[in-house]
Amino acid sequence: MSHEPQRATLAAVAREAGVSVPTVSKVVNGRTDVASETRRRIEALLVRHGYVARGLGGAQPVTRTVEVVFDAMRSPNNLDILHGALEAAGAESVDVVVGTVPQDPLGAAWARRMATAHREGLILVTSEINPQQWRHFAEQHIPVVTIDPINLPGPDVPSVGATNFNGGMAATNHLLELGHRRIGFIEGPPGAMVAIARLHGYHAALAQRGLAGDPELMTAGPFSFETGFSAALGLLGRDPRPSALFASNDSQALGAIEAARTLGLRVPEDVSVIGFDDISAARWSAPPLTTVRQPFAEMGRTAMRRLLRLIAGEELSSPRVELATELIVRKSTAAPA
Repeated sequence: MSHEPQRATLAAVAREAGVSVPTVSKVVNGRTDVASETRRRIEALLVRHGYVARGLGGAQPVTRTVEVVFDAMRSPNNLDILHGALEAAGAESVDVVVGTVPQDPLGAAWARRMATAHREGLILVTSEINPQQWRHFAEQHIPVVTIDPINLPGPDVPSVGATNFNGGMAATNHLLELGHRRIGFIEGPPGAMVAIARLHGYHAALAQRGLAGDPELMTAGPFSFETGFSAALGLLGRDPRPSALFASNDSQALGAIEAARTLGLRVPEDVSVIGFDDISAARWSAPPLTTVRQPFAEMGRTAMRRLLRLIAGEELSSPRVELATELIVRKSTAAPA
């Protein structure tokens, strides 16, 4: 026996009732500002589709739930993203379940579990998604929106991110305007979309000044303190050493500052360091870190709003949304000695 009626969207109920999705949502959430005849028609359809159960009090509202899944809850950025997503979901009386990517992300079991739990949609944060995975969610009628995906299975996959290319250019231009010419670059994971975009921004800023990127001044690795520390040790050990380092995220940049300190170098007097993200620790580091700010909370809000639109059966004007980054100048950068 098919369970498809239980997976009907509120948009389908609205179409059948001849009303708008917000009107159906009002009935689901127990609002009283709906005409009695319209309410009865919607309640009957909701019961038929499994959204509500009848009892002494008539149709009882149920909780609408979506899921926000992270690759891992290690980054402080995740809390900001989650805060924004919760805020947008709360405004629509939608509950949020938080999780991490399961061990079998390529299989159909994950999508089936979400369908069985009546999740209406999924936000996937900084994770890989491939065509097989995407197809399983589509088969279960679960809309997906991604935030800073490592990759995309196709151009039509809804995604939210920041202007990483522009941010990479802004960071590099800041160092160039200070007078730096030997600028080391610590890339993120080479296959990650955000890491590639920041690297391209770095190259574009150099090219605008007629400079070519020196492969010996570039290295790559995970977005971690340890990567920044080991990469900076290697770069700052070169002769001549770079006068500035651009790390692809703040954790790497903080590792680079510690590496400079280990080598007896002062930041920024001997070497300037710039990061990317503007995590809380960037303001507390010694010295406070110059960085490129990403609007993480707004990314979470935007992704949730787009997901709720998809759940309501609406079309998105564009599959990709990029929010503006901002250069934040603090005390870890200065003109070269």
